Amino acid sequence: MPPADRALLAAVRDDDADAVGAGLADGADIEARDEHRRTLLLIAAVGDHVAAAEALVAAGADPNAQDDREDSPWLVTGVTGSVRMMRTLLPAEPDLKLRNRFGGTALIPAAERGHVDYVRALLRETDIDVDHVNRLTWTAMLEAVILGDGGRAHQEIVELLIAAGATPDLPDGDGVTALEHAERRGFT
Repeated sequence: MPPADRALLAAVRDDDADAVGAGLADGADIEARDEHRRTLLLIAAVGDHVAAAEALVAAGADPNAQDDREDSPWLVTGVTGSVRMMRTLLPAEPDLKLRNRFGGTALIPAAERGHVDYVRALLRETDIDVDHVNRLTWTAMLEAVILGDGGRAHQEIVELLIAAGATPDLPDGDGVTALEHAERRGFT
């Protein structure tokens, strides 16, 4: 990685928007990648470095650029659950259909991890497909039930998904619905 790109990477990791702007003005590559093919915007998203991400988005960074694990700045917001980062990336028009290594959209890991505020914001502020099926043949609702703990956060996510038009009786690849999974797990 050239010195200008390394300096820009350091600015991103420090969440220093002024240094990001200076690095770009000095000719650093906005789409420079590290050894795992992570872009600077992806590194900012993973670290929830919103100031750096805002500067990168304003300069035209790609929210969809995927690394060697098929993560992207946009997709990783579903993993971290950062509403602020999600909103920072929306002006860059991320691809809501972009898929991670499991074939899921940003909504699915957010539902699985119990990120209520993120799921609520994503459903209100985008037209993401609430019934998208990943490679495991699971939707966001199925992930919330199968991998969730059955607690209030996962219950609220299921409620949000249903209110947003998710199909509650859409089964997994084995023909088992979210309700059946919930009953099998002893959730009331």
